[in-house]
Amino acid sequence: MQEMNTVKEKKNFDFVDTIRCISMIGIVFEHSSAVATGIYSEPFDKFIEVGLIQSFKFSTIAFFLIGGFLINHKFQEYSAIQYLKNRVKNTIRPWLFWMTTFMLFTIVDRFVAHFRGSDVGLLTTNFPKYFLQLLNHTLFFTAYWFILNFLICIAILLIFKRLLYKVWFGGILACISLVYSINLYYGWFITLHSAALFGFIFYLWLGVYLNKYYDNVINFLNKTPWYLLLLFGIMSFGLSVAESFKLLSLGSGDAYNTLRISNILYSFIVFAILLKLGNISFLQNKLQPRKTTFGIYLLHYLIISRFLPLIFQPLKLDYEHFSVWVNSGILFIRFLITYSSSFLITFLILKTRLRWMVGQ
Repeated sequence: MQEMNTVKEKKNFDFVDTIRCISMIGIVFEHSSAVATGIYSEPFDKFIEVGLIQSFKFSTIAFFLIGGFLINHKFQEYSAIQYLKNRVKNTIRPWLFWMTTFMLFTIVDRFVAHFRGSDVGLLTTNFPKYFLQLLNHTLFFTAYWFILNFLICIAILLIFKRLLYKVWFGGILACISLVYSINLYYGWFITLHSAALFGFIFYLWLGVYLNKYYDNVINFLNKTPWYLLLLFGIMSFGLSVAESFKLLSLGSGDAYNTLRISNILYSFIVFAILLKLGNISFLQNKLQPRKTTFGIYLLHYLIISRFLPLIFQPLKLDYEHFSVWVNSGILFIRFLITYSSSFLITFLILKTRLRWMVGQ
């Protein structure tokens, strides 16, 4: 996201860096898990696992909210063509670069496995078909999917630009999102995040609407006591944990889905808390989220999928027989390695002429 030009905009947008920094920490933390869902039999162990994951489950919805918040002015300042040109330069180009890099590392890894005697299937017998399967997997079943999803959501809002501030239009988008929430219980279609093509448009729209009425929203939050927001936050967290338990009991393989109704509520309340909290200068000064966030996102999945195995596979860790505390500790270690590595590489790239690789 580009820096705003006017003093008023800069003042209003300071809080965004805090939210995007915390949200990115949450996304990397969640993706750093190496433990399959539902491996614990004891209720207390399940509670620890679910609670740990749920803590940062607001992150994706928060990102779409601030994404919409930021693009509102851009929609007004630029024509659709101008806006899309900027997106190609600052978003699509680095996304394509790192997605291609991920695929190349994957192909090299599979060739190494082949030369060591492993059966790699189509890689050596039908490489074009293997490549297409890898492309499909990368586009729709990895973290890179959310960039494509985000761009599709923006394109849809651009198409319906004249309706951006119509409440009924937002209501339609909200209903579409709720279809994905209800589907978790009825299984009308697969629940993978790649199936939620239109499930996140509402939150992008809501961010646009929030930007338009920001003064009213922030005045309301300033009048709302902290204890009330925190109480609602705790209650919504408890509901989210309970819904995950319910989905686990139903045998769901997607019990932590972002579009659970309880998690939507939790995400809204956490977002309101962060909005009321405002700017945290320490995060801006040390982690520079405005410059580094996109690079961290693009890099973190590559590190998790291609480089963390080089560290952890030789250790032959038996996650299914470890306690929830040991696995939680491993999760924190994996997160620290992933986040710090992603941040350091992004920070170094920013000092070179290759900074376009991280959207700058």
